[in-house]
Amino acid sequence: MARWAKRPPSQQRVILVIAVIVICLVIAGIERWIGFPDWMAVESSRPRVVR
Repeated sequence: MARWAKRPPSQQRVILVIAVIVICLVIAGIERWIGFPDWMAVESSRPRVVR
C-alpha cells in the first residue's frame, strides 16, 4: 500500500484490473446459472471400480 501511495497505478492499469475482475465474475456467473459445458469436462481413461 505504501508503494501505491507513493506511485499510484495509471488509470489504464486500474481499468485493466477492473475489466479482468468483471470478466471473471461474468464467466463464474454463466457457469453457475447455465452450467459447465460438457466439452470442458475431464473424462477419466480408466473405468471406475465400484467396491
